[in-house]
Amino acid sequence: MLLQKVQQLAQKYKKDTIALRRRLHQYPELSFEEYETSQFIQKTLKDYGISYEVMAKTGVVALLQGKNPTKRTLALRADIDALPITEANKVPYCSKNEGVMHACGHDVHTSSLLGVARILQELKGEWEGTIKLIFQPGEEKLPGGASILIKEGVLLNPAPTQILGQHIEPDLAVGKVGIKSGLFMASADEIYVTVRGKGGHGARPHQCVDTILMASHLIVQLQQLVSRQADPLMPTVLTFGKIYSEGGATNIIPNEVVIHGTFRTFDEDWRKQAHQKMKKMAQLLCESMGGSCDFEVVVGYPFVHNNEDLTEKTKNNMIAYLGAENVVDLPARMGGEDFGFYSQALPACFYRLGVQNPNGTGLHTPMLDINEEALETSIGLMAWLAMQED
Repeated sequence: MLLQKVQQLAQKYKKDTIALRRRLHQYPELSFEEYETSQFIQKTLKDYGISYEVMAKTGVVALLQGKNPTKRTLALRADIDALPITEANKVPYCSKNEGVMHACGHDVHTSSLLGVARILQELKGEWEGTIKLIFQPGEEKLPGGASILIKEGVLLNPAPTQILGQHIEPDLAVGKVGIKSGLFMASADEIYVTVRGKGGHGARPHQCVDTILMASHLIVQLQQLVSRQADPLMPTVLTFGKIYSEGGATNIIPNEVVIHGTFRTFDEDWRKQAHQKMKKMAQLLCESMGGSCDFEVVVGYPFVHNNEDLTEKTKNNMIAYLGAENVVDLPARMGGEDFGFYSQALPACFYRLGVQNPNGTGLHTPMLDINEEALETSIGLMAWLAMQED
């Protein structure tokens, strides 16, 4: 029985996949700088007898052919970059690259896809079609490696009709996966604001144009704009995570204040409207207080939409492999993912892999670590999903 063969190979290759993950975890590289990571992926694929090509400088794209290669083409995607975080874990495979860490699980995604490739290659006489493996750079940094690969033709020659991707979920138990149909993850834009006024002595505010006060009013007014003008049924998040000035002090009003933030939603029309509304409000408010501002919105990743038909099929196949008790329905979330670019181009399904570790912490933290038993689930499940026909 094919399912049992996949499960047996997942168990057989779990140890090797853990070793791959630890090697990747020790040598993380930042977005679009993943040269050693790319070389490691290429060598591993070569060891497995799988052909590949390099795209977007550090991306690796491989093709696996089963029976009747032209019958269908499915894409599987893993991201390969790391984050500028100093790891605090005390483990033998701790990052050796100062200030860089796989704090978002891309080491798991990459090693998993390599494990999937190994299983699919061994069982290529038992499934039909072509499977395209996409090892993608730069998920953590705009404009997103997905957008670059798509421009370079990763969805052509052959053109996949569907794409699957997975992401670790530290809050979900090992052996479980989470999935959601429809809108799953939000669009993610970056906001950069510079408020300008006239600095001076804090004891003489009447001789200044107070940038600190303007910035304070601006943040509050922008939050009110979002809370009052966004449809209550359409999740929207506006968060400012950084505010600073050069030259300010307890008794000095600075000439400029800089504010950085993020804007996230699920509606493209509202997204565009909100950009314009925020810019207009910021300019008018600062002018009314005697100052000015530069308001830049860097348009980021689109929302992730899980195709309803593909997601239903994927969920049923997950249940067949793991059992219904291990397939969890997830809510929509406001995190962003450049997998959204793929989901705008073809039917896509992005799901979550349970990796809960009692000693680990959340995503994008210095102590993220996983329960590596999850890799057996990861490689077996994705290989199984890839083998299932439309």
